Amino acid sequence: MANKKLKILGFAGSLRGGSYNKMALRAAARLVPDSAEMEIFDLDGIPPFNQDLEGNPPQKVKDFKAKIREADAILIATSEYNYSVSGVLKNAIDSASRPYGDNALDGKPVGIMGASIGNVGTARAQYHLRQSLVFLNMFPLNQPEVMISFAQDKFDENGNVKDESIKEKIGELLQALVKWTARLQSPSE
Repeated sequence: MANKKLKILGFAGSLRGGSYNKMALRAAARLVPDSAEMEIFDLDGIPPFNQDLEGNPPQKVKDFKAKIREADAILIATSEYNYSVSGVLKNAIDSASRPYGDNALDGKPVGIMGASIGNVGTARAQYHLRQSLVFLNMFPLNQPEVMISFAQDKFDENGNVKDESIKEKIGELLQALVKWTARLQSPSE
């Protein structure tokens, strides 16, 4: 059991095929420490949250919640729209946390990163996301912060990170998430 790899589930708050946040997640999957493994879940297909259906959610929502429950930790790559997270990400979080009493995200350690074409690199969205995570009883990692600004200059035409400092920051985030998760999973003394 000591050799069991920590499972990280990553998802991006964007549906766009050429999403910089999806590119950042793919980079993270290649940079994950040897003691962990990462799976990426695509939020495409999660319908708008409808409380009338929360007792019997669509299959995509059931699949998402199951993947969250299987994971030891979560990595969210958030885009930023209007100083906040995308509707896609908020909708997915709402779907995963409902109905009341069946919050798949409860108690999960979570790392946050984001990429945008602007100069603040999703800073406002990340801070706004943290507010929701507190209510959901998640444990967000505070440092390092990965805010990829001017993303159009940081990725190549194949979606690979071409900025070495960004790769380094994503690697540091993953290392810290693995340590944070292990700390939270260890029995208290």
